[in-house]
Amino acid sequence: MDKIKVLYVITALNVGGAEMMLYRMLSRLNRELFDVSVITLINKGPVGKMIEDDLRIPVQALNIKSSPGVLTGIIRLKNMIKGRAPRVVHTHMVHANLLTRIVRLFYRVPVLICTIHNIEEKGRRKSARWRILAYRLTDPLCDFTSQVSRAGMEKYIAIKAVPRRKIACIPNGIDLNLFAVEVDKVQQLRKELGLDNQFVYLAVGSLTRQKDYPNMLKAFAAVQNEAPNSVLLIVGTGPLENELRKAADDLHLKDSVLFLGLRSDIAVLMKAADAYVMSSAWEGLPVVLLEAAASKLPIIATDVGGNREIVLDKNNGFLVPPEDAQALARAMLEVLTVPEEKQIQMGINGYNHVKENYAVEKITGKWESIYLELLSKKRDNKGELMSRVRLE
Repeated sequence: MDKIKVLYVITALNVGGAEMMLYRMLSRLNRELFDVSVITLINKGPVGKMIEDDLRIPVQALNIKSSPGVLTGIIRLKNMIKGRAPRVVHTHMVHANLLTRIVRLFYRVPVLICTIHNIEEKGRRKSARWRILAYRLTDPLCDFTSQVSRAGMEKYIAIKAVPRRKIACIPNGIDLNLFAVEVDKVQQLRKELGLDNQFVYLAVGSLTRQKDYPNMLKAFAAVQNEAPNSVLLIVGTGPLENELRKAADDLHLKDSVLFLGLRSDIAVLMKAADAYVMSSAWEGLPVVLLEAAASKLPIIATDVGGNREIVLDKNNGFLVPPEDAQALARAMLEVLTVPEEKQIQMGINGYNHVKENYAVEKITGKWESIYLELLSKKRDNKGELMSRVRLE
């Protein structure tokens, strides 16, 4: 039997949650059954190189750099898809979702699936209105939409971007094996960073408005007043880096907040930390929270998007309202001050929760089943099909 051609189209292949989720899924996909390839709207980026080098999967880049290049990009995307002649096209992130739907007006693929990774599809001007309208208008061009969080799924149904019969929550997956780190590596890293007996908070994410790091820095300043032997590690880069460094200086946190930039040793950093903290103003289903739970870290996170699907309040961490530095500080202090055995138990609870619900093998297996079922039941009642997918 010929392999089933599956083409993945994704907006970008930089080091982000959606990109790493795709990489991990591709590493588990049954290559004896599926013939896989990838197209990115921008450049190949570091994850694109990983997909090519590690997984031997071809990646093509459209190199769209600005809005004027979108029309040409749509034509080129149509030609690339036509050249691959896939039976399933699975798109990720808002621009890839919408552009590929438009392409379907000119080239018909048997099955088109779109995955939405965020609960708020905001652009640079912070308005998601046109994107919601675009999803609504182009929905007939898509066979099935998935959302990575239940909260996101319910929101997109409520705003009529997609009917309930055509959407399901399929979460991001995590490779638990990646977070089994040797103790020697952890000790070496703590020594390199000058961490002795401090309590270490870790935050990983792009330095953008979405992550609301000013809120985190204000909260940590309050933590420092009560627990001066604590440190905050911030991993990531972004347009707000200089602004955040100045804010840390203004709050007299220069010696207790370390901006580490981009890192390739996230798993070791997770193990070197004592707690994970997220202050985001909005989210989808953050892969980094899955990673923190897989590392058996207690987690403090804002109650936005799908965060509460990973962080079970007072079980494996604490949820606090967004944009509330005082509440965030209280939760950070609570994790720091509870007995060590409770910290350990919270970490174990988080690990077990992720293992049961988010292991990448389970998520990839679910996607394989969806591809096969959508192909075989293309002419069946879609409402029945999507109902079964949701109930699994």
